[in-house]
Amino acid sequence: MSRAPETRDRPRGSFRPKAHGKPVGLPPIPGLAARRAATDLIGRVLDGGRPLDLELDTMAAQGAFRGLEPRDRALVRALVGTTLRRLGQIDHALSRLIDKPLPEKAARARAILRIGAAQLLFMDVPDHAAVSLAVDLAGEDRLGRPWKGLINGVLRGLARRRDEILESQDPERLNTPDWLLRRWIVNYGAERAQAIATMHAAEPTLDLSVKGDPAGWAERLDGTVLPTGTVRRTAGGAVEQLDGFEDGEWWVQDAAAALPARLIGDVAGRRVADLCAAPGGKTAALALAGAKVTAVDISAERLKRLDQNLARLKLAGVETVVADLTGWDPAEPYDAVLLDAPCSATGTIRRHPDVAYLKDEADIAVLAATQAAILGRAADWVKPGGVLVYCTCSLEPEEGEAQIAAFLAAHPEYRRRPIEAQEIGGLAECITANGDMRTLPCHLAAEDLRLGGLDGFFAARLMRVA
Repeated sequence: MSRAPETRDRPRGSFRPKAHGKPVGLPPIPGLAARRAATDLIGRVLDGGRPLDLELDTMAAQGAFRGLEPRDRALVRALVGTTLRRLGQIDHALSRLIDKPLPEKAARARAILRIGAAQLLFMDVPDHAAVSLAVDLAGEDRLGRPWKGLINGVLRGLARRRDEILESQDPERLNTPDWLLRRWIVNYGAERAQAIATMHAAEPTLDLSVKGDPAGWAERLDGTVLPTGTVRRTAGGAVEQLDGFEDGEWWVQDAAAALPARLIGDVAGRRVADLCAAPGGKTAALALAGAKVTAVDISAERLKRLDQNLARLKLAGVETVVADLTGWDPAEPYDAVLLDAPCSATGTIRRHPDVAYLKDEADIAVLAATQAAILGRAADWVKPGGVLVYCTCSLEPEEGEAQIAAFLAAHPEYRRRPIEAQEIGGLAECITANGDMRTLPCHLAAEDLRLGGLDGFFAARLMRVA
């Protein structure tokens, strides 16, 4: 077993991102910059509690990250994604080789160990490269240097015992926080809960909503057309470099996320509000179908990105409004309202593995209260005879089925209009007994896990009685 150093003059406190330098005159060590960036990100997410997408955006704006080769930037994302998706297994494996938990002041060393273990256990990286680069990374940093010997010993031991340790593990249980797995077993049964957890460990696909000719674009992009019309390909390469991106022929959107906008029906010429609209996939679908869209979001920065996406897609006629929905009212009601309510996002863990570690069970009740408040206000923004579609990317019933049951009990002027399988590509397994849509990560199964699955979404369609 490896032991932590006993010296007392170590820096205190949890991991904080810092600038890194290298001795003047020495050439950079190949692969080290990518590991450094990945280690920084893991520290910011797991120790700093920062959302991964936000930190990736911040890092992308920094000169050091922009200076990486595209291959190294892709490696950073792969390192971080693998570490987060397999974090339970990684930490369990490391605990088998360290005789006591590392103290808080060893946060940098812990991040280096996690990135190193991800490569040794789950990535196609030579053992010697994974170990030596981790040791080099520790040696350049005052927060990691005192733990350099431990990092070397632990990762070398892990390389020797890899098969033994992996065979002893229960991946689905280890990689899913206890509170989430317990909830999914209660709500979906043990077998389906395990299937959900299994899909979360698989690298996500790249799903594209195309403006037209899905079969043609699937051929050009080496993808497949899903029953819903989404073009799906295994992730790889920079999205911006793919055929059709610059010409605005498609946008990135999970196949499940593309479905709620369809539930409104024919929107040509109709006034539609897209609430909590950013980053704009649903807005784009509505605008493409001819709707007069008002896209409302609380974040001006996210709406700026929505405007940029619409400009690339050459979609015009969308009004954007920066507003907090708990205090905003439109000038007049809409023909239809689509509310993609703020939620725990537990249905997106495969694409956003940090969600499993940044949310906790207490968040669900808080978010459910916010959803109820916004949904209650949105009820007044629909014309009589109009449609209200409510959706969340959560697997938790409090944010879906229970929300609609409470809403209908309090709003007799609304009734449910059941969703039919043909409206969502024939996916009958995704229609609930009440006629709502409930997609799960284990739906749309494929022999190759990388090509199967959906984000976990709930959607209900409600009609305001004329």
